[in-house]
Amino acid sequence: MPDQQQNYIGANIPIAQAALKATGQMMYTADMKLPHMLHAKVLFSPRPHARIVKIDTSRAEALPGVRAVISHLNTPNRYYNSCGEVLNEFMTEQLFSPVVRYVGDKVAAVAADTEKIAEAALKLIDVTYEDLPANYDPERALDESAYVIHDHGELEKGNLILTVAQSSGDVDVAMAKADRIFSDVYECPAIHHGAMETHAALAVYDAEGMLTVYTPSQDTFAKRRNLATIFDLPMSKVRVSVPAIGGAFGGKIDLITEPIAAALAIKTGRPVRLVYNRTEDICSTRNRHAMRLYLRTGVMNDGTIVAEDMRAFVNAGAYASGTTSVVWAMCGRLFKVHQCPNVRFVGYPVITNTTIGGPMRGFGSPQLFFAQQRQMNTIAKALGIDMLELQRKNLTTQQGADPRNQLPHGNARPIDCLNRAAERIGYADACREQQESANGRFRIGVGVGVGAHGNGMYGVKADITGLMLKMNCDGTCVLFTPSNEMGNSSVTLQKQMVAETLGMPLSDIDCVEADTRLTPYQLGDYSSRGTFVSGHGALKIATSMQALLAEVAGRMLDAQADSLRFADRAAIAPDGRRVTLEEIVLYSRDHDQKELLGAESFASQAAV
Repeated sequence: MPDQQQNYIGANIPIAQAALKATGQMMYTADMKLPHMLHAKVLFSPRPHARIVKIDTSRAEALPGVRAVISHLNTPNRYYNSCGEVLNEFMTEQLFSPVVRYVGDKVAAVAADTEKIAEAALKLIDVTYEDLPANYDPERALDESAYVIHDHGELEKGNLILTVAQSSGDVDVAMAKADRIFSDVYECPAIHHGAMETHAALAVYDAEGMLTVYTPSQDTFAKRRNLATIFDLPMSKVRVSVPAIGGAFGGKIDLITEPIAAALAIKTGRPVRLVYNRTEDICSTRNRHAMRLYLRTGVMNDGTIVAEDMRAFVNAGAYASGTTSVVWAMCGRLFKVHQCPNVRFVGYPVITNTTIGGPMRGFGSPQLFFAQQRQMNTIAKALGIDMLELQRKNLTTQQGADPRNQLPHGNARPIDCLNRAAERIGYADACREQQESANGRFRIGVGVGVGAHGNGMYGVKADITGLMLKMNCDGTCVLFTPSNEMGNSSVTLQKQMVAETLGMPLSDIDCVEADTRLTPYQLGDYSSRGTFVSGHGALKIATSMQALLAEVAGRMLDAQADSLRFADRAAIAPDGRRVTLEEIVLYSRDHDQKELLGAESFASQAAV
């Protein structure tokens, strides 16, 4: 096809669903109401670690308006891992457990005619606890004397989930030869995502045994698989659908509210909606992992880094979830930034009796580079070297490679980024102002930091996005995408790809989003893969559809299919003759008796 003028890529395009959100017409899970719908509330543990000796729900069940009460006594006891990235590893969680492992752990749940009745019922549940020893600090939880929190999940040893260790060169020899060694300890606290929309789920279990769960999810297909496992259902009988997401940032990857709502829906045979309030959301969902990082860096007097050595104690919280994935991601990035050949990382993801750690934007990078860049600042001051120059001296180059295996970083340009940033902020002038303010009432701070991140899961697991595209008889189309629009323009980007390729306005493209029953599979809406992987997938299906349209249009215009360009809702021949998309679709149906639709999948390794 000849090159086409771009009208949408790079243009200022309103995000999809913007008008619906601005006018309040967007339907979130908490807004959804179904006939005969019940309301759920959860009883959370007030104890950090205890065995449930007895639970009596009879008074709650007798309360008028209460339709079901569930606990570990009457729900499936299958073990699972709530994080889709590690579905079959470190399966420490159950829908309800006879042992609670943090303040905020699930004890029981109620479905009632109203939320107020459900809340009242919770107060009528009598629970007798036997307190157990509690561990709050990940480093101390590794002691031989520390109480072991889990006896299930195939953890490496005691409360240690898995040791993550990688190295390159000879760190100890390089440290011995360094002119200076800097050694520091950095603490990173747990941080909650704080999305505007709290966690919620609406579950329906119909007479044909179909379980449908509406939920704001970043990992739709993994949640389907987990729900199928927990309730022993075939995936053909589990549907997970995303109405909308009101903020996520990684916090809506894990399975949290969905199995509770599903269990209550199965028990009552009625739709059940569970919506966490803000307190419940903060205490009982996920947070960014708290970490203690020990970092040693060996440098020469000219500022050249010759060795880096990091030990990370990572607080997984009460259940394994995806903590090992976060630690592995941290590990890999330590080897990406500097030219230093001697690097060692050892990470210890540890179970404690605290709120569960889960994915959050950056996936370990904020903690890692907070420590590294703080120490870089210390080194610069101690050696009397400008921070910008210290960065330039040590950052990897376009020809840089991972010191573990010499695999190229792939045209990495951190120095170019740094130089551009210094230019944009007026770094030299800022430093001059800082110096002039040294003895003044107000000090001026100037900071320079560099970090690394990745996109997609290539090299870790199959990173796939599948999409379908169907032409309508008026020349518009429907894109079936497993992605959802959660504020980062993922679906908007995909529509831009289709619009640009087929020469149609964005308004001509309808989207069916993130529904395991209606859309193809994808890995998930996380890992910064929206543009690179899902965007490539959208381009691939759009290009495939363009070829179908061009073949039909070429016959209609008596022109070579590859000579046509697409613009203004039409296929245009080199001599200016054109046929509209509507005419092409109708010709295909009437003359070829063929529907113009297609499906494609894109895997990130295909572009490597």
